[in-house]
Amino acid sequence: MILAALILQAAAPQTAVDAERAFNAAAQAKGQWTAFREFAASDATMFVPQPVKAQDWLKDRKDPPKSVEWWPTASYVSCDGKLAVNTGGWKRPDGSVGYFSTVWRKETDGSWKWIVDGGDALKEARPRPAEPIVVRATCGPDGESIASIAAPADAKVGYGESPDATISWYWHVTPDGARHFNASIWNGEADTSVLTDDIAAPAK
Repeated sequence: MILAALILQAAAPQTAVDAERAFNAAAQAKGQWTAFREFAASDATMFVPQPVKAQDWLKDRKDPPKSVEWWPTASYVSCDGKLAVNTGGWKRPDGSVGYFSTVWRKETDGSWKWIVDGGDALKEARPRPAEPIVVRATCGPDGESIASIAAPADAKVGYGESPDATISWYWHVTPDGARHFNASIWNGEADTSVLTDDIAAPAK
């Protein structure tokens, strides 16, 4: 029993990068939407293109014959290690490519769950580094908590931050489906933007 617990603990993702890789591996082994359900938090959000509660949208959704594959190229981590924003590339079975940006949260049981997932298509694939860039926010004094969000009046908005306020994220989606996502980390003096995605509205 103890041995089994130790093996399980050793296999559990220790970082958000580990979680991203485990998420992709599960998609290849178990099925795309099965893995999305498994790794999504109960309050996770995804975009289709309007924001939806991920677990509701994913419920009973059948896996495609072959999953999209993806890989992390950078990970931005809070000082306390409880929140991270990963970005990287993806490739579909048909050969089309793109990028993703995913917010990960470390749960009270030590597991990592994604809470926001988005991305878009690209003309050229992102590189596949052996190891992604990892940037950790500066520790103490505490970062600046989110004070205000500038978004179009008719947009749907979501935002959050790590418990220590050293990393924050924000998104908004306009009625036509255009989306903006930004992540910032605390550098010891100010919050600095490290990731910005602007996704055009889907063609009608």
